[in-house]
Amino acid sequence: MAPDNSTVFRVADLSSVVVNLPDTHALVQLSEAEAPFRTLEFPIALTDAAAIMHAKESTVGIRPSTHELLAEIMNQSHTEIIALRITDRMDGTLHGELDVMSARGRFTVQCRPSDGLTLCLRQTVPAPILINAELFELT
Repeated sequence: MAPDNSTVFRVADLSSVVVNLPDTHALVQLSEAEAPFRTLEFPIALTDAAAIMHAKESTVGIRPSTHELLAEIMNQSHTEIIALRITDRMDGTLHGELDVMSARGRFTVQCRPSDGLTLCLRQTVPAPILINAELFELT
């Protein structure tokens, strides 16, 4: 289910990141920004959950995390994330891509949705989250 020109993407917001003990993973819940307000939920590692929540709260560590470091490099080089697109699910795993703009132009890079979320939230103005509408039908 690779995205093409006919793929419809829906804008979503980060609703929650939840850890239910004794689970060894967290759940991310993304919700459509407009009706019908469907949700997409997926598991992530606990360390990824912490990174997302630190980014959401704009927490900066004494020593930069990998996401903080990359966000600062992007900021210093005038590179910004235009959007995170969650494009498909293969073998139960969600796939994403970042749409990036730099002085050299616009380009797309593949990413894990959890990393993409963290980097979007680390932008000066958080980048939008776009979800392939077909993924809501698969949950």
